[in-house]
Amino acid sequence: MTTAHRSGRNLPLTVRARQGAIRLLRAARKVRGHRPPGPGQSPQAPSGWVVAPPDFVGIGAQKAGTSWWSALIHEHPDVHRAGGQPKELHFFDGYWERPFTDADAERYARYFPRPPGGIAGEWTPGYMIDFWTPELLRRAAPEARILVLLRDPLERYRSGMAHTDDMDRRHLGRQDAMGAFGRGLYAQQLRRVFAAFGREQVLILQYERCRADPQGELARTFRFLGMGDVRLDPDRFDRPVNPTTARKLEVGPELRAALSAAYAPDLAQLATLVPELDLDLWPCTRGDSSAESYH
Repeated sequence: MTTAHRSGRNLPLTVRARQGAIRLLRAARKVRGHRPPGPGQSPQAPSGWVVAPPDFVGIGAQKAGTSWWSALIHEHPDVHRAGGQPKELHFFDGYWERPFTDADAERYARYFPRPPGGIAGEWTPGYMIDFWTPELLRRAAPEARILVLLRDPLERYRSGMAHTDDMDRRHLGRQDAMGAFGRGLYAQQLRRVFAAFGREQVLILQYERCRADPQGELARTFRFLGMGDVRLDPDRFDRPVNPTTARKLEVGPELRAALSAAYAPDLAQLATLVPELDLDLWPCTRGDSSAESYH
């Protein structure tokens, strides 16, 4: 019997049980991928409220401040979320393997009751990276305004790896790293979005700009959604929503250089696809050699 085996047997039962659960969870995810909870039961529409497809849908990107920005949008008195609905519905997650019908589109609309004159929507970051979703979303909500919040892809990678590491960092693997990397290929994903929706229907925001000028960028978001401006208490902008609690991955010089080089072609395409973005706000596009930038 090996020393490692003997030491494992000497661990407390609760520790061994937890480690066993970690191994089972990781194995299951590697086989079928992580599947967040589905949308659940649609809410009951109050009397007199309108039931229709969403007025807006946020589609990305994961770990780019979407929970924070969605919460700020819902501070507007004209935005409604009935029945305690979550920010993320994950409605389209399973349609990679089954047909999407008119009945499915009608069912999606039932999640968005609102009073006359009000608006409703959701924000599921996975919609942008799931290749099948933009077209299905167009079929279900052709008039919806689409919101995208982007972040320096290398910093997003670090937060994404911490998000994936929900149980034990030692069990992160190649699939986790590739999944986190793929979510930062923004141009690749946005081309699918623009193929499904007119450019005028899509608002691209930058997390760094939103942090620097939250009131101005929120006002721009409200205008895009067809609503009047609402001035929020400045303290509201600093209130964390769904922050990353795990310690972020430390990116050493070699990994930083590899990630920057791997992202460079997609970022060059992104600069042409969305010229209004200020890519200078993203250290990875500047070839920043400062290790402190990503620690």
